[in-house]
Amino acid sequence: MTDLWEERKKALENQYFRKLEAEKIARLREDSKERLIRECCQDRCPKCGEPLEKMVFREVPLDKCPDCGGVWLGPKDLQILAEKDHRTWFQRWFQAEEDRKAG
Repeated sequence: MTDLWEERKKALENQYFRKLEAEKIARLREDSKERLIRECCQDRCPKCGEPLEKMVFREVPLDKCPDCGGVWLGPKDLQILAEKDHRTWFQRWFQAEEDRKAG
């Protein structure tokens, strides 16, 4: 009878350690996936994946995609731009872009 209890005890112990290992492996996979995404996508357009070009507009650094035309702002950049000229800066930005494409 003692052999059965010992076998059950070992089986439960093995099950416990298998579960711990599976959780650790899942965490490691998720961590490596996140690290890989951050390394491969750094300075790339989130929309199309092309390398971003750095530019400055009204003394605010921006990232612009030469392929799709997307402009990527930092966390407070839109607020800074809006404070500089609260009425027409969007209009001037888009007009300058249209003029550049036409000419």
